[in-house]
Amino acid sequence: MDPFQTPLTYLKGAGQTRAEVLKKELAIATFEDLLRHFPFRYIDRTKFYKVKDINPDLPYVQVLARVISKQIVGEKHTKRLVVQTRDDTGTLELVWFKGINWIDKTIVPGTVYIVFGKAGSFNGQAQMAHPEMEIYSPANMQRQGNATLQPVYNSTEKLKQFQLDSKGIQKLTATLLGLHAKDIKENLPLYIIQHFKLLGRADAYRNIHFPADANLLNEALHRLKFEELFLLQLKLLRNKMLHTQKFKGNIFGTVGHYFNDFYHHKLPFQLTTPQKRVLKEIRQDTQRGVQMNRLLQGDVGSGKTVVALMAMLIAVDNGFQTCIMAPTEILASQHYQTISTLVGDGFIEVALLTGSTKQKDRRVLHQKLESGEMKILIGTHALIEDKVQFKNLGFVIIDEQHRFGVEQRARLWRKNVVPPHILVMTATPIPRTLAMTLYGDLDVSVIDELPAGRKPIQTLHFFDNQRLRVFGFMKKEIALGRQIYIVYPLIKESEKLDLKNLEEGIEIISREFPLPEYKISIVHGKLKPADKEFEMQRFIKGQTQIMVATTVIEVGVNVPNASVMIIENAERFGLSQLHQLRGRVGRGAEQSYCILMSSHKLSHDGKIRLNTMVKTNNGFEISEIDLQLRGPGNLDGTQQSGVLDLKVANLATDQELLFKARKTVEQIFTKDPQLALPENQVLHHAFETKNAGLSWDKIS
Repeated sequence: MDPFQTPLTYLKGAGQTRAEVLKKELAIATFEDLLRHFPFRYIDRTKFYKVKDINPDLPYVQVLARVISKQIVGEKHTKRLVVQTRDDTGTLELVWFKGINWIDKTIVPGTVYIVFGKAGSFNGQAQMAHPEMEIYSPANMQRQGNATLQPVYNSTEKLKQFQLDSKGIQKLTATLLGLHAKDIKENLPLYIIQHFKLLGRADAYRNIHFPADANLLNEALHRLKFEELFLLQLKLLRNKMLHTQKFKGNIFGTVGHYFNDFYHHKLPFQLTTPQKRVLKEIRQDTQRGVQMNRLLQGDVGSGKTVVALMAMLIAVDNGFQTCIMAPTEILASQHYQTISTLVGDGFIEVALLTGSTKQKDRRVLHQKLESGEMKILIGTHALIEDKVQFKNLGFVIIDEQHRFGVEQRARLWRKNVVPPHILVMTATPIPRTLAMTLYGDLDVSVIDELPAGRKPIQTLHFFDNQRLRVFGFMKKEIALGRQIYIVYPLIKESEKLDLKNLEEGIEIISREFPLPEYKISIVHGKLKPADKEFEMQRFIKGQTQIMVATTVIEVGVNVPNASVMIIENAERFGLSQLHQLRGRVGRGAEQSYCILMSSHKLSHDGKIRLNTMVKTNNGFEISEIDLQLRGPGNLDGTQQSGVLDLKVANLATDQELLFKARKTVEQIFTKDPQLALPENQVLHHAFETKNAGLSWDKIS
């Protein structure tokens, strides 16, 4: 048995009670879990400060100082031990409020100590509360346990009750490594270790927990990051290869009447170069006899829907039915309206199926699907209901895939004997590193150019005290016949967050833009669907000039006449959400504007977000900055994926390492797709047993 799968109960110093609380608090249940509970920072015990150089802004510091005097002062609640120490640059006062009598007995005046703690200041005097103290011995300096980088581990208040603070976890980890470091098996081929000059695996684990020095810590981190990213890419690319072998796909051998007629007579604009490239990639995929699995990334307004439609028309030309599944009724209706407008009357029937579709309409729809008469269906989760049966479903488009569960997507695939080709679309630009991990088993297409004639949206940042200028600008735009969105983060006032809220906003806007000259639509998530649709339609038809809304309009609303997007408390929104909201305007021929309103109190990240929005309209550039600010686990939809259970690697900072790992895996599978060569047996073993890699269970 692999010793690292042993329950933590059997580790000396853990026992039943501590093991149970570690499992409950930190999900540490086995030796492996403890070994992979890495320090989140290190305290540098190799450096000594002079008293004159320490200040409250520094982290924990270490000082060599001689004890000059000590005394217990105060009574009862104010009782404390005060010790004065000095070095050749100044005086440092040490103070204890607990354990006073015992500490007083151990401290010897005239002796030089290594003093370690968090520096503070009291009445202009450098001070440390409850420091660690150790008698200084020059002869034993290299062997004293403090002259290293000390690991600091995440713990909880509950764990501290069981002496499992950072130091308690450190002791358990030291025990584990002392007993089982020799059992840590290598899980990378020797030629990879040599090529990338990687530290051995056992040495990497020793030095990530107890680094001998800063260089070895960096080598350990480098090794374990590479291993983590390499194994993840190995898993994803192997899945992709197995998928290709397992799932055959229908061959779309011809481009016929529907595609050609649409392209030559109905397409209202020239396709961009990226749109043509993506269509070519889809065309090639659907001729190979293997199920297509492709991700289509494109910024807001880049023309993904027309590419999706033209791909569906190729499927129809080859005798197949097609569908688009969107996560919300608003988005499904938007696709339906866009595609219906593009194809026009009498060309090809397009239907919409959502939870709001009436029963009598559903019956007709079901019959047309089963007979094969209905070729293009657009809908929500309603598409995966058992009653919805296709005669020959050959092409499926899933919009904003991360909003659907795996089982929901699979139910759609099972609507046909031969799995349909799959195109996943997202309007959220995904950083390259994230795409390679979240969607590493898909082929990726990118539309990175807006259609000709689109004017870039001008983005401006105003503070709350400049609101009158914004009102004046709004009135000018309305006088020109344009419409305006105003988006608020909350519906009702929150005691916790000082945010402009929708209700207060409506009052202010109503006073500034009174009836009958101005008309306002109000849309938020608490409205009934019918009321929401009524308000949306009033705005879409131009019956109202201003839409006051929450982020319910983030996706799926397309009003070419709307030229201004005003986002209140913009500092409270993530970059991705700000970019999505901005994409609601700029859909017509007129110049459009996005106005970001904020208070003067801006955090460091808040300033970066707003400055980024003002500086660039490039969604991919924005997504990279978003990744740096928020980390991969918080980006839209990725937390639920389970793929990003990365313990040491960071997609925001380890891009180069990820690209190296991916390239290496691709080269291995090109040369040895079955991992049958002797030098790759260690990788094959990892797949077969899951025992060769401590991290393997985490990514399977």
